[in-house]
Amino acid sequence: MNDIKSKIYIGFITYGNQTAKYLPYFLPSLKNQTFKDFKILAIDNSEELDNENAKYIKNNFTPLNKVAGEVNQKNIDIADGLKPLADSKYLMGFPEINLRWAGENLGFAKAFNLMIKKAVENGAEYFLALNPDMILEAEAIEELVRVARTDETIAAVQPKILKWNFSENKKTNIIDSLGLLCDQKFRFRDEKQGEIDTMTLEPEEIFGFTGAAALLNLRALRDTAFTDGNKLEYFDELMFMYKEDCDLSLRLRLAGWKIMLAPRAVAYHDRAHSRFGDSLWRVIKNRRGKKRLLKIWSNWGQWLIVLKYVRLSFSPRTKFLIWWYELEVFIFMVLFEQYLLKDFIGIWRERKSVAARREQLKVRINLRELEALMR
Repeated sequence: MNDIKSKIYIGFITYGNQTAKYLPYFLPSLKNQTFKDFKILAIDNSEELDNENAKYIKNNFTPLNKVAGEVNQKNIDIADGLKPLADSKYLMGFPEINLRWAGENLGFAKAFNLMIKKAVENGAEYFLALNPDMILEAEAIEELVRVARTDETIAAVQPKILKWNFSENKKTNIIDSLGLLCDQKFRFRDEKQGEIDTMTLEPEEIFGFTGAAALLNLRALRDTAFTDGNKLEYFDELMFMYKEDCDLSLRLRLAGWKIMLAPRAVAYHDRAHSRFGDSLWRVIKNRRGKKRLLKIWSNWGQWLIVLKYVRLSFSPRTKFLIWWYELEVFIFMVLFEQYLLKDFIGIWRERKSVAARREQLKVRINLRELEALMR
């Protein structure tokens, strides 16, 4: 019997066939959670309304009027211009999934910001951001909440994420992520990715969380959100996709919030691409395996992070390492990936937006403390 009570919203994004194939595994893993006190939001970024994600949910969910009486249409709101699917559906014995079709691909940051906004408006305490290409062990959410509630200064809790061999539908003991690491060059990577899981079960503080799965304290998100006077951006919407989790982790850290790993909370992730290492030749191999569009998004996000944070009072050594690394990256782009140079035109156009975000950063810690965690 679950004795932890909290207002939790779970959010995930669907997108065409890329995510539809995972829903028959992902959604049952949510239904089987020992923690039941949550509501589910989802945004469908598919270009077409009638897509495989919508079909799966429609075909496998029971209409609300067969579960809890007639549908009160006034309670099915169209928030932020998102278009509701034809019917509000419930899986028998499962919380409502409030699924909205965006009409276009909003990207990661904007779609999650819309869901977080809804959770905040409904008085939630925590928001669990998930990728649908994963499955969760039954006690994962309960353990995430337990760890989050041990300290009011905890902003985010990440589960232990292991690799899921989706093609053979097998769980593995190979680590996908134990949280984000950031070194003094502002390079981000997933802790112990590709290694065999041998770690202990005690929670521990980590530098950052991966956006694939993280329980976020909404009080912390409101504290560190960017604003233009009209709305709050919890994830930076200048980043369409990739590096949003790195950016938010940095913001939370600077503002004095903690980020934790909950090893007893276990999830399995079918990651499309993993790192091969940090040496020059391994980095080249790593980049050769990435799709061009992913490299464009990642490069864009990386430069936005550098320009937002490098002017802070980091040590001269850290600033030197950051700029030296970016010089190496620039030379690499000139030689091998010239198409990425177009990003600098876009970044120049966004310079005022970047500056406005930089001015809103809350720095409540000694930056030497943060540098000590950058490895």
